[in-house]
Amino acid sequence: MCCPKCQFENLPDSHYCSKCGSALVSQTQTLQTFQPYLAMGSTFTGRYQVIEEIGKGGMGQVYKVFDSEIKEKIALKLLRPEIASDETTIERFRQELKLARKITHHNVCRMYDLGKEEATYYITMEFVDGEDLKSFLRKSGQIPIKKAISIAKQICEGLAIAHKFRFVHRDLKPQNIMIDKDANAKIMDFGIARSIEARGITGTGFMIGTPDYMSPEQAEAKQVDQRSDIYSLGVVLFEMTTGKVPFEGDTPFSIALQHKSKLPPNPKDLNSQISDDLSQIILKCLEKEKEKRYQEVDSLLRALENVEKPKKTPPLPDWKNSIAVLPFTDLSPGKDQEYFCDGISEEIINALTQIKELRTVARTSAFAFKGKDSDIREIGKKLNVGTILEGSIRKSGNRLRITAQLINVDDGYHLWSERFDRDMEDVFAIQDEISLQIVNKLKAKLGHKEKGRLIKRYTDNVEAYNLYLKGRYHWNKITEEGLNKGLEYFQQVIERDPTHALAYSGIADCHTRLSWYYYRPAKEELPKAKTAAKKSLEIDASLSEAHASLGFAILLHDFNWVGAEEELKKAIRLNPGNANARFYYSVLLAAVGRYDESIVEAKKGAELNPLDLMAIVNVGLRYYYAGMYDDALEHAKKAIEMDPNSMIGHYYTGFLYARKGEHEKAIQAIQNATLLAGSHPQFLSVFGFIYALSGQKEKAIEMLEKLMSLSKPTKFSMLFIPMIYSALDEKDHAFEWLEKAYEAHDPMLIWLKSEPAFHVLKQDPRYTEFLKRLGLDE
Repeated sequence: MCCPKCQFENLPDSHYCSKCGSALVSQTQTLQTFQPYLAMGSTFTGRYQVIEEIGKGGMGQVYKVFDSEIKEKIALKLLRPEIASDETTIERFRQELKLARKITHHNVCRMYDLGKEEATYYITMEFVDGEDLKSFLRKSGQIPIKKAISIAKQICEGLAIAHKFRFVHRDLKPQNIMIDKDANAKIMDFGIARSIEARGITGTGFMIGTPDYMSPEQAEAKQVDQRSDIYSLGVVLFEMTTGKVPFEGDTPFSIALQHKSKLPPNPKDLNSQISDDLSQIILKCLEKEKEKRYQEVDSLLRALENVEKPKKTPPLPDWKNSIAVLPFTDLSPGKDQEYFCDGISEEIINALTQIKELRTVARTSAFAFKGKDSDIREIGKKLNVGTILEGSIRKSGNRLRITAQLINVDDGYHLWSERFDRDMEDVFAIQDEISLQIVNKLKAKLGHKEKGRLIKRYTDNVEAYNLYLKGRYHWNKITEEGLNKGLEYFQQVIERDPTHALAYSGIADCHTRLSWYYYRPAKEELPKAKTAAKKSLEIDASLSEAHASLGFAILLHDFNWVGAEEELKKAIRLNPGNANARFYYSVLLAAVGRYDESIVEAKKGAELNPLDLMAIVNVGLRYYYAGMYDDALEHAKKAIEMDPNSMIGHYYTGFLYARKGEHEKAIQAIQNATLLAGSHPQFLSVFGFIYALSGQKEKAIEMLEKLMSLSKPTKFSMLFIPMIYSALDEKDHAFEWLEKAYEAHDPMLIWLKSEPAFHVLKQDPRYTEFLKRLGLDE
C-alpha cells in the first residue's frame, strides 16, 4: 500500500501509514476506478502508443508515449484516484491547464491537455529526453557550484514567465525539474499543484506539495504567492550545493514544522566551496517571513548572475606616466604659511590632472605623507607612481622663495630641479613653469587645449588667490567647522573678484558637503549649491569642478538622474583625473542599479586616490549594492589594515557584517568606531538597524526612541529610521518616515531603489509610488 501522503510503501493489509499515520486507500477501491498500469507496446485510447514508464509520483504514473495523431513523442500522466474522483478538482484542472498552456518558455515543460478514458483521467505534456533533478542528485550527491547556479538561473527564468501570468507553481522540487541531454532545465507540472487545492481534497489526507520543499506559509495552509516558489527554489539550491535538504524528520509533519520555526543551517558549513555571497542568497530565499525573501524571481536571478561573474578588476586607463605632488614644506620664519604651501601643491595637482597621458595622484593620497620623513621609494611604491614632485616655500612679506624637484622613484635621481626667488605677484608664473617642466621632462604629449587648461589662470588678483587657497585648505578638512570657514573665504574671494569661477565652484562644494554629511539641512543647502555651480559655469563652461558640483547637487536635490549624469560625464570628459567627479558618478550609477558600471567608476577613483580610505570604502559600497557582500567587506577591512584607527573602516565593516547576518561582529565593529570617534547619532542608527535585523526588537525600538529625541535631527540620515522599521516589518512607520525624509530632501533617499533593507517594501504600492517620485521607477 503506497501512502498517498508521503509515498511510503506499507504492508498490503495496512489501514494507516506506518511512517506518517495517514489513512490509506484500500487497493480494492483503487482498482475499481483506476487503471494502474499501461503495458509497454500497448495503445491507450486508440491514440497513444506506450513506449515506457518514465516516472511515478504522488499524482500517478508517467509514460513516454508516441502520439499517433501528431506523430510526436510526448509524456502522458495517469492521475491517481484520490485526485481524479473529485469532479471539482477535475474542473479546476481544466481551468488551470488553460492558463498553464500560455506559458511558453524553453525552461518550462509545455502542458497540452486533460483527457479521460473510461474512469481514468490523464494529462498530456511535452516529453523531455533526460532525467529529473532528484535522480541526478541521488547519483551524484551534490552538484558542482557552477552547474548548480546555472540550473537555478534557468529555473528562475522559467518561473519568471509564469509569475508574470500570476501563476504560482506551488510544488517546486527536484522531482519536478527535468534536465535534458543538453543540460537544460525544464520545470514540470505547472497547474497541477494549484488544482488539487480545491475544497475537500485536503481533507482526504492527501498532502499538497512536498514537505521537504514546502514554504512556511504552505505548511500553515496560508495564502501563497510567487515568494513561496522562491522559498522552494532556495531549498532546491540548498540541496544541489550541499547534497542535503535543510530540514529532515521522521514524519512530514515534523519537517513542515521545521520549515515554519527552525532556522536553516548555513550551507557553507556543509560545503566549503560555497561562497559567502551564494550562501547569503540561499539563506535569503529561506527566510521564514516572505517579506524578507527576494520579492520577485528577477531579483534572485540578478543576484545569482552577480555571484557567477568572475571577480576581476575592470580595465582601467593605460597611463603613460604617473606622478604624485607632495605638499610643499613651509620654511617661512613664522611657520604660518601651511595653507599657502598646501594650496600651491594642490593647484599644481589640479593643473596636472588635465593631462590625459599623465596619472596624477589625488590630493588626499599625496598629502598622506605630510610631515613624515618617508623615503621616496617607499612613497612611490605605496602610491604606485614613477615620479614625485616635492618642494618647499619660504614666504617673507611679499617675497617668495620656492624650490621644486622632480624625482625618479626607481633610482632617486632628480629629473629636474629649480629655485624661484620672486615677488608674490609672480606666483602664477611659477606654478605654470613648474607644471610645464614636469610635462616636458616626462615627455607627455600636450595638445593645444590641454596646454591652455594647464596654465589657465582664474584670477590675476593676488589677494583673491590667497583667500582662495585658504578656502580650499579649510574645505579639505571636511569637518563642519572647516566647511563653514571654507565657505567664508570663498565668499571673500567673490567680493574681491566676482569672475573667480573656482571660488563659486568651491561655494557649491561647501553647501553640498554640509548637507551630505548632515551638518546642515539639505533642503536649505542644496539649492544654494546649485545656484553657485551654475554661476561658476556662466563664467567658465569648461570648468570640470563646476560640472561635478552641479551634477551632484541636482542629483541630491532634484533627483534629476539624466541631468546629473550629463553633468558628471562632462566633468570627467573635461578632466579624467577629477577624483570627486568619479566618486559622484559611481554613487549615481549604483543608485539607479547600474552596479557593474558603478564598480568600474569607483575603482578608477580609487586608482587616482590609492591612500584615501573613503575611496577604498567607496569601492566596497558599490559591491554592497551589487549584492556582493564578501567583496564589499574585503574593501572595508582593507581600510582598517591601512589605518587601524580608521573610524570609516570600522563603521562600514560593522554595517556590512550586519547585512551578512553576523550580528555580534557587527556590534563589535560599531563599538570600535564609537571608541575612535565618540558618540554620534549615526552610530545609534546603525545599532538600531543591527538589533532589528537580529530580531532584538526591544533594543531596536530603544535606539529609535533615542534618535527621535535628538535636538538636532540633521546630524544623521533620517533614512535609517525607515530602514529599522522595515527590518522590524512595521511598514506603516517605515513609509511615514520615508515621507519625512522626502520632505527634508534627505540625500540618502537616492538609495531607496538599491538599498537591500527596503526590498521588503517592494510589494507595497506606496513603495512604487515613492520610486516614481524619485524618478527611480524605470
